[in-house]
Amino acid sequence: MTLVDTHTHLYLPEFSQDIEAVVARAVDLGIEAFYLPAIDSETTQAMHALKRRFPERMHLMMGLHPTSVKENYADELDHVHDQLSHGSFCAVGEIGIDLYWEQSTLPWQQEAFAQQILWAQEFELPIVIHCRNSFDEIFEVLAAVKGPLPKGIFHCFSGALEQAQHIIDLGLSLGIGGVTTFKNSKIDQFLSQIPLKHLVLETDSPYLAPTPFRGKRNESAYLYHVAERVAQIYDCPLAQVAEITTANAHTIFKS
Repeated sequence: MTLVDTHTHLYLPEFSQDIEAVVARAVDLGIEAFYLPAIDSETTQAMHALKRRFPERMHLMMGLHPTSVKENYADELDHVHDQLSHGSFCAVGEIGIDLYWEQSTLPWQQEAFAQQILWAQEFELPIVIHCRNSFDEIFEVLAAVKGPLPKGIFHCFSGALEQAQHIIDLGLSLGIGGVTTFKNSKIDQFLSQIPLKHLVLETDSPYLAPTPFRGKRNESAYLYHVAERVAQIYDCPLAQVAEITTANAHTIFKS
């Protein structure tokens, strides 16, 4: 049985002291590949360094995270485009809109999001979308895209069934992570109504650790707990969840 962590920030300082053990624990549980979303120019070097350390397992994205869209966002976007032009990446991400931390930058976030979707089209890459308190704003940007919308993932999905269906209608997949294991999660009430072919699994390490590790540092090995919870929700074998979601990830990332 193999699994894929489609969203993990293993290059962050939280893992600097034990990254070898973190990766080994995940691999021991059958997690074969790790997809690393970008944040901004300050983390690019660390991402590339981790890729050099585990060249067969780490797959890099490139993008400007919406919470990093600040006064210098034009320079940051130049960095993203330069990286995409000269490097090898599996996706443009994570990109999107976050109105939880900052609402005053919404126009900049919208511009940065739209521009990076254009680059995903240009470089024929999927997109990985960050959405927090911003479903309507993100759907508005996506609706304005000219030409075919890139395939991709709606990372850390925690919305309602109607929003999930709209995302699927756009040709995007749902990223399912630790939130699914929380007692106050509402996703488990309707998730089984969505065919597994529309899901991929993720951790968002070091954030959003699943139960029973909630509140602690998340790591890719905990993807196993997410997969177990999804299998419970769908009342199907864990191996079936692993097989389908892993195939979905490889299809999206063309890996």
